[in-house]
Amino acid sequence: MGSESDMRGEARENFDVLVIGSGAAGLTAALELATRLKVLVLAKGSLTGGSTAWAQGGIAAVLDAGDTFENHVCDTMIAGAGLNDRAAVEFVIERAPRSIDRLCELGVPFNRESGDLHLTREGGHSHRRIVHVDDATGWAVQSALLKAAEANPNITMLGGRTCIDFITDRHREQYSGAGHVWGVYALNEETGRVERHIARATVLAAGGAGRVYQFSTAPRGATGDGIAMAWRAGARVSNMEMMQFHPTCLYNLEVKNFLITEAVRGEGGRLYHPETGHRFMTDYDPERMELAPRDVVARAIDDQIKRFGLDYVHLDISHQPEDFVKGHFPTIYEKLLGLGIDMTKGPIPVVPAQHYTCGGVVVGLDARTDLPGLWAAGECTESGLHGANRLASNSLLECFVFGEAAADDILAMWDTLEAPPAILPWDESRVTDSDEEVVIKQNWTEIRRFMWNYVGIVRTTKRLERAKHRIELLMREVDDYYGSFRVTTDLIELRNLLQAAELIVKSALARHESRGLHYTMDYPEMADEAKDTVLVP
Repeated sequence: MGSESDMRGEARENFDVLVIGSGAAGLTAALELATRLKVLVLAKGSLTGGSTAWAQGGIAAVLDAGDTFENHVCDTMIAGAGLNDRAAVEFVIERAPRSIDRLCELGVPFNRESGDLHLTREGGHSHRRIVHVDDATGWAVQSALLKAAEANPNITMLGGRTCIDFITDRHREQYSGAGHVWGVYALNEETGRVERHIARATVLAAGGAGRVYQFSTAPRGATGDGIAMAWRAGARVSNMEMMQFHPTCLYNLEVKNFLITEAVRGEGGRLYHPETGHRFMTDYDPERMELAPRDVVARAIDDQIKRFGLDYVHLDISHQPEDFVKGHFPTIYEKLLGLGIDMTKGPIPVVPAQHYTCGGVVVGLDARTDLPGLWAAGECTESGLHGANRLASNSLLECFVFGEAAADDILAMWDTLEAPPAILPWDESRVTDSDEEVVIKQNWTEIRRFMWNYVGIVRTTKRLERAKHRIELLMREVDDYYGSFRVTTDLIELRNLLQAAELIVKSALARHESRGLHYTMDYPEMADEAKDTVLVP
């Protein structure tokens, strides 16, 4: 696998396929591709920095005797408020059991009961069908996939690479506007130099855009990089207004994204106004109260916070016996105790938080994007599986199925793919080192705050217009800054964050109805026909 260095000290290896992202989707694709090809996996920051490792829940699959594919399809379509593509839903669900088998072969230690996989049930599912590893499935899956990838001689993994933009025909030594993708320009976080990573095929598995919001359960790096890069390169993006919010995330200025599981409400936790002590769910859903669906509870908390100018509301389970609370929630109990909160004696301050990006880059069942040479899988895509709201534990499943679909399609057409042309190096002849990092920090904070306030759980056209206006001003500022200074990870992320924010606002303004996760006070009814919001660059 000959390697050479060019004049700029840029290491150049000859890889067949480039995979962007080292989570469930990226590593699934890499392992399948490596049966025949040389694969390079790039990751921003550490190889375990993505969302996969954070997934507390599990993986949904029809494995129970009384369950059927049709049941799982139905549950998914109901959660997705009819916006799902039925063909995509069937495609994923029929391949779920095989994905679980593959993970078992890789050594994922799923919980078992007398030899059989232990299945739990989550909100929205009509049957027990969630395989899990305690409450840390994602970490177990991430570890098993990484171990297999590290042991594979055909896979090379490089962490500390922040992708900037796709290399397309515009970057050829002989310019062309054809739009084929030949890899990426990426910043080496250690050296500060921009490298070319060139390949015949590229798989995008860069995760979601959760960090666009002030409160999010997503990891620090979820800045919409893949979605923004694909959009700039000319790919369509769909349903970006469909952002899933989790109702109860710990409100703590030091700890940014600690989730308080829904099981706390399931086991009797109650929500109170922190100043008056009023149990406010009685006003919103008197029948189900705290056990109402996620979106109902999230909207109620959001309404209380906005109406009364609160920072948070209280979630209280201290009326239950101490041993019961500690027995059911040992991890949460210990974590909160370390922060000075004893959940057996008093309330937990909580806010809703962005939890999952349901929209993204448009892909087909073969994981192809609109751009030749580029495939995509996982949270950065809109495959038609989730529709207007994601069903619990379908997200990791989508990563495995579409990671494999991308690899299978690339392998099937490998002999017809052209070799990459000569590509120009990154041009930084007209830039200097930034002397104003404070500008990036200020803009980052501003975006996340106005997106939370104006484009959050409950929307109005007026608020969306305000956000749109702010984004236009910031885009001019960031473009000017980007053109003048050497790139840093923070600057690349800010540019992508802003691009993702623009796509979310544009999509939200285009949807004149309330459906699933998109709730607007100006159009509170659901339209008769379910239509995707598709943005064309």
